[in-house]
Amino acid sequence: MHVSIVGSGYVGTTIAACLAELGHDVVNVEIDEAVVETINAGEAPIHEAGLADRIAEHAGTRLRATTDYAAVVDTDLTLLCLPTPQHDDGSLDLEIMRAGAESLGDALAGKDGEHLVVVKSTVLPGTTEEVVGPIVAEGSGKRVGEDLHLAMNPEFLRMSTAVEDFLYPDKVVLGTASEEAAATLRELYAPILEHDDTHLVETGIREAELIKYANNAFLAAKVSLVNELGNISKAYGADAYEVLEAVGLDERISAQFLRSGLGWGGSCFPKDVNALRAGAREQGYEPALLDAVVAVNDEQPRRLVALLADHVALEGARIAVLGLSFKPGTDDVRKSRALDVIDHLEARGATVVAYDPVAVENVRPDYPDLEYAESAADALEGADGAVVATDWPEFDELAFDGMARSVVVDGRRIDVAEDDLEVYEGLTW
Repeated sequence: MHVSIVGSGYVGTTIAACLAELGHDVVNVEIDEAVVETINAGEAPIHEAGLADRIAEHAGTRLRATTDYAAVVDTDLTLLCLPTPQHDDGSLDLEIMRAGAESLGDALAGKDGEHLVVVKSTVLPGTTEEVVGPIVAEGSGKRVGEDLHLAMNPEFLRMSTAVEDFLYPDKVVLGTASEEAAATLRELYAPILEHDDTHLVETGIREAELIKYANNAFLAAKVSLVNELGNISKAYGADAYEVLEAVGLDERISAQFLRSGLGWGGSCFPKDVNALRAGAREQGYEPALLDAVVAVNDEQPRRLVALLADHVALEGARIAVLGLSFKPGTDDVRKSRALDVIDHLEARGATVVAYDPVAVENVRPDYPDLEYAESAADALEGADGAVVATDWPEFDELAFDGMARSVVVDGRRIDVAEDDLEVYEGLTW
């Protein structure tokens, strides 16, 4: 198939490379010329396992990027993979989505025949049909349900495993209002749907919009519940990891997302949970449970720093922060718990030296005065204490012998030779 993707951010770039891998001809439409040049040069604009190799293989053949929306005219369908940031109150900012839909509509005015517009961005129910559809229809002169078809096809990509998540998903959700749209998407995903472990979910557009939010809200709630149980375990002097390992054996619960610690961050959970909370309030419903989910998550970084303060006088102390990305395997630092830890440490007068294998340059613009180390060992040299904020594999069995005082507070449960340290504290164990 001939596919156009509007937006070459994390989602758009990953999906473009993966669809090219499946044999489709893909064009990325992106306003950032630097990103376009990077993709066309066969390089990945983001750090994601397996992505660079696929872009290098397919760029110039089945994959290209452009700043020209006119490229959509020669394609069978367009996937909208545009950012939907949040306002201060958590509600969605649809300005970028509206602008993209307007440009898409203007471009489609030059296309004869039918076209399918698929929203992949995470948006609240009603957005596809009440915002995106009318804007594209107005610009293109096409009629929704006749020569302009709409669909919602949420993504479920996890950073650091996004390529595998796309190619071998648990489920593919197709939210459509017509059989034509559903048939086109079934054809698009045919190679993926052949996998025995991949479930096809065909539903309405509003249901598909809400499925993504429900999915992430459930997982965020699970993590916050696990962290609450971890905090309680710590108060009793019990090891939360042993407790939750047993809990995970219950098939109704499963062992996934039972690692207690510093909490969730990234681009999806915070934004999606906040948008769902704000949307619920707009509908007249108070989401008390989701409010508590966020409150528990927000408290974990403060608890980590408070544990460190039990062992180190933070005023004037040199503290190493190990890990800056919100999870290992990615350079994404959006809503990273590590940044909250840094803020709490600096508020208490500590001098922070930070290290991350890949994410330093994404932190530097917002923290220009922070000291950045070239390695974990450099960060630890002469430090009065250290905190583990991201569980990068290279931190396992790390030597802490260069510290002024070997005091370590671990928010992620890395493998540590505890007996070699003056103090080792786990956040929830």
